[in-house]
Amino acid sequence: MKTSLINTVWFSEKRKNVLLLLYEGERDIEQIKKSLNVTSRSIMPQIKTLKHNNLIKQEQDQFSLTTIGKTIVKSMLPFLCTSRIVEENKDFWASRNFDAIPPHLFSNIRKLGHYFLIEPDINHLFELPREFIENIPKSKHVTTFVSYLHPAFPSLYSEASLSGVKISLFVSEKALEKIKKEYFEQFNELMKITNITVFLCKENPKIPMVTVTDWFSYICLFNKEGRYDHRDIISFDESALSWCQDLFEHYRINSQKLCQITEVE
Repeated sequence: MKTSLINTVWFSEKRKNVLLLLYEGERDIEQIKKSLNVTSRSIMPQIKTLKHNNLIKQEQDQFSLTTIGKTIVKSMLPFLCTSRIVEENKDFWASRNFDAIPPHLFSNIRKLGHYFLIEPDINHLFELPREFIENIPKSKHVTTFVSYLHPAFPSLYSEASLSGVKISLFVSEKALEKIKKEYFEQFNELMKITNITVFLCKENPKIPMVTVTDWFSYICLFNKEGRYDHRDIISFDESALSWCQDLFEHYRINSQKLCQITEVE
């Protein structure tokens, strides 16, 4: 009975791992065994199956992917990367609200790469996360969107800008109203600093905060109940920085630059 390519590729972890390994480059059997921590007895039947299905080829003692094999593995990688993102923190992803992320970007969520889930510290729940505060001064430029304004934001960004950090700050209409009522003078002083630019985002995306710099990206999402539970994502991967920059380009289209803020009477 014929075995489908789907069964050949997905129904054996060993076969899948051989394909992924050979996608990086050709290997001999000893290199395959060492990389995958397997024995000849366990891996040779899988290699034989892959050869039989024209997914890998052997030239002397070297194994490599065929053209078909390369095409299939290239198609596998996005699914595997996305699966890894979700598998690492299933409960977190299952409980998030993704309305603020455009479909074309959400389909590329795998670009977050190797990320860290920041869990809330009950003793510092209402403070800006340490991981966020420590990495802002290390950056050369910072782009942030906020739909709420943490009390520590103005001073943190003011200090960073005085150190030469270039800052673009996008605020929602709700955040702007809070600024006018509670941080009017402080924020207008912030806007006088030449390397800080403030934008009003008219789209008002349902997201607490997202930040991208040349150094790291930091993403906060509401849960499905519409609450911010202080579980955040930080990533230092280049692909994650690029993904967040694309998200800001989406927000920028519906934003306008603010030159000053008028106080609520």
